[in-house]
Amino acid sequence: MTAWVDLDSTPIPGGTETLHLRRWGEAYSIQVGTAELMTDQDRGSEQALATIPCGRLTDRAAPRILIGGLGMGFTLRAALDGLGPQAEVVVAELVPGVVAWARGPLAHLHGASLDDPRVTVVEADVNRLIQSGPARFDAILLDVDNGPKGMTRRSNDRLYDVWGLKRAHYALRPGGILAVWSGSPDRRFKARLKRCGFAVEEIRFGAQPGGRRHVLWIAVRVEAGAATA
Repeated sequence: MTAWVDLDSTPIPGGTETLHLRRWGEAYSIQVGTAELMTDQDRGSEQALATIPCGRLTDRAAPRILIGGLGMGFTLRAALDGLGPQAEVVVAELVPGVVAWARGPLAHLHGASLDDPRVTVVEADVNRLIQSGPARFDAILLDVDNGPKGMTRRSNDRLYDVWGLKRAHYALRPGGILAVWSGSPDRRFKARLKRCGFAVEEIRFGAQPGGRRHVLWIAVRVEAGAATA
């Protein structure tokens, strides 16, 4: 009977957990312990994390996008497919080993995306790039630690608390979009987004029988005094 095969493992900076890259037949999975963070068999919501926001930025000649989390590259590839030649995409990946996998055992999933001239990969906490200055990005796409209910690093919670959302609002240009992927719904997080100056749309993705129900929040920066949906 086919079983998981360990291909590699890598520590998570600033934490005590280890990421494992595993394969089951033709399927690849990135796991923490026995908990799955991502798989190449269920990629629709990770792609939508990019296609939906990028599809709403077509009026911007040279949009600047920040992606938090490289993962298996599905969000990055979808962003590149939806953006024009003048766009700039900055990918913040905390774990150097994940970047190494993208050029090694997972290269077939990433294709040529890492060599696209529009792309810059920074091995750093995405929180640092969010705090690098005001109104720097047209969209911030976060697929970090399974969403607001994290699994790997407690410090990731600061991306999703009130102060983290205010920092994201500050880092976005007027009308910019904060898109957040989550492995499960979270009504409190949706309410926080609204309190922090975003008009919010929640999109749920039905999972396969026995699988998880993924969620995207598409949050548009609105100015003070404007109503939020």
